[in-house]
Amino acid sequence: MPASSGTGAVTRSTLRQQIADALRDEVLGGRLQPGQEFTVKEIAEQYGVSATPVREALVDLSAQGLLEADQHRGFRVHEYSLDDFRGMLEARSLVTDGMFHALDTGHKGFQEPDDPRTAAAVAGVRRRGEEAQRAAGAGDLTVLIGYDLRFWRELSTLFGNPYLADFLHRLRVQTWVCTVQHLHRLTDLRGRLWSGHTEIVDALSARDTVAARALLAAYNGHYLTLIERLAAE
Repeated sequence: MPASSGTGAVTRSTLRQQIADALRDEVLGGRLQPGQEFTVKEIAEQYGVSATPVREALVDLSAQGLLEADQHRGFRVHEYSLDDFRGMLEARSLVTDGMFHALDTGHKGFQEPDDPRTAAAVAGVRRRGEEAQRAAGAGDLTVLIGYDLRFWRELSTLFGNPYLADFLHRLRVQTWVCTVQHLHRLTDLRGRLWSGHTEIVDALSARDTVAARALLAAYNGHYLTLIERLAAE
């Protein structure tokens, strides 16, 4: 029946997304290591589901640059190089600089503080930033990544361009995957993780894009220096 078919399609699509999200978390958490190989069958058995949504989820993650597909051996976790990391930071900077330029030229995202919806959205972003800072201070990388991704997702959404927000989110996921591959060499991350999220919100709320750009330059410089040192070791 049509209704049954539609329900099945929705269920499969939801399962596909759940599996993709779970595997992305495994990569971000460092539990799936760079170069690690696995098959559709292995993942399907791990999650107790059929092969179809697993294959679709793995194809999705390959399209996002987190996995590599091998026709004969299945899939493997993508290994990012130091040059990849530098390129990601450059691409992120170009995107965020465009966002800040929009604010300089009159974009309403942060310029309607009396609008209850805008105020609520900015407050939500700031709360994500506070949680990210707490996680950074505690050296809890997994929690930090979760809040950092939500922080930037919600912040970029304030600029009103969903394509821009999606692109930046994808870049940030890839950057974190690359970063995690190096940071897991450190046994104690307390004091090693950047934590200036709320300062960025405050700067943008004050329409001080000069300060916001400086904070982002410090953010990128912090991790680039750290990753370059870890890669050299």
